Amino acid sequence: MKIQLTGIAILLLHSFSSVAQGNDLYKTANVFLNSLDKDQKVRAQYPFDSSERYRWHYVPLNDRKGISINELNAQQKDAAIALMKSALSENAFKKASQIMALEVVLKALENRQQNDNYRDPGKYFFTVFGAPSITGVWGWRLDGHHLSFSFSSEDNKIVSGTPGFMGANPAVVLSGPEKGLEILKEENELAFDFLKALNADQLSKAIIDSVAPGDIVTTNSRKAMIDNAKGIGFSNLTAPQKTIFTRLISLYIHRYTRLFATAMMHDIESAGMDKLLFAWAGSRENGVGNKRYYRIQGPTIIIEFDNTQNNGNHVHTVVRDLKHDFGGDALLEHYKKSH
Repeated sequence: MKIQLTGIAILLLHSFSSVAQGNDLYKTANVFLNSLDKDQKVRAQYPFDSSERYRWHYVPLNDRKGISINELNAQQKDAAIALMKSALSENAFKKASQIMALEVVLKALENRQQNDNYRDPGKYFFTVFGAPSITGVWGWRLDGHHLSFSFSSEDNKIVSGTPGFMGANPAVVLSGPEKGLEILKEENELAFDFLKALNADQLSKAIIDSVAPGDIVTTNSRKAMIDNAKGIGFSNLTAPQKTIFTRLISLYIHRYTRLFATAMMHDIESAGMDKLLFAWAGSRENGVGNKRYYRIQGPTIIIEFDNTQNNGNHVHTVVRDLKHDFGGDALLEHYKKSH
């Protein structure tokens, strides 16, 4: 298992700078599209206003659309990797690569046969929506088990990168050559740092339930929504607590490239940091077996972390941009008018 995992990691984790990056997002997308043969391109490309653009999930599926890593040759894989790097930060790209490779660990843990491809690091699909251009509206999606990102671009800039989902099963590898691997460790430990910084009165506001929900509340819904927002407000925090809280938000926002992450953070700040709420449910103890959940919610953003399945050793995290999810309605209308 160690050899297989290392091989997959090498495929995706070779030097982050080895594939040219820059502001030419549309060129990167077109290099990928043009590397595909005619049949592959038909399966990989949809109109931007296709209903398929709103279809996403984070469980293993047999009917995902697009073109999978398994179907790509070496040149096409390099082009797909470049597309990932055009939108994800170096840290997020590393986590995404590890999440794909974790399928090998999961296959071994579930004692699946060698010819069983239910858990398969090559079953991650790339789909392009619209025609990538320097001035047009277009997008693309990376979709598979525990990894799903939907990107929209206008005038050669990323305007949306959500839904953006990352998960890990197991959250902590408990045995075997990869023992101790915890891909989403930062998201877990920084939240505990924040929780431990709160006093008793603050905890009474932050903790909304003694039992964690069984999954992220927004699931894979077309529109992210959580009614009756609860939790402790940013305005009720001390300066040191605000610093930890801001670091936690930044961790999720900086899953994206620097310029786009800066734009997302600007939207959050413009809407008012004091309008942000932090809510926790479930166990306040770290470690496997302690089921817990937290979220950050504000006028423009919902961030969720859930670790409840598989006895609290199976993490789901998601970022939903309430203004620009799937590109937002305004971008879709712009696309329709231009066509």
